[in-house]
Amino acid sequence: MKSLKKYDLQERLVKFSAMIIMNTSLLETNYASQHLIKQLIRSSTAAALNYGEAQSGESRKDFIHKMKVSLKELRESQVNLQILAEAKLVRDRENYNNIKKECNELVAIFTSSIKTTKLKM
Repeated sequence: MKSLKKYDLQERLVKFSAMIIMNTSLLETNYASQHLIKQLIRSSTAAALNYGEAQSGESRKDFIHKMKVSLKELRESQVNLQILAEAKLVRDRENYNNIKKECNELVAIFTSSIKTTKLKM
């Protein structure tokens, strides 16, 4: 497996956000889905934006704080995706499963990164 370069994680976050945006039309259209879609777009893009800020953290403590904010947004996205599936608002299961898988992997990466950085402090 290739090692992560400096911007690979940023690229994954940007692609994850873009996947969310591009696939919103694959959900049922009603009041509930519109509410959840808007929130999902906000949380997924916020994870990417906060990660960008973390890259210029002023200290390890600042870096960890910003990484935790990104992780919080990713976990919010995870729950949102679960709600969409549970409410049967997903029309394209294959794309949904790819998005959900990527979200789960990003949560795992951020959780591990935060733990590793804390150990180095």
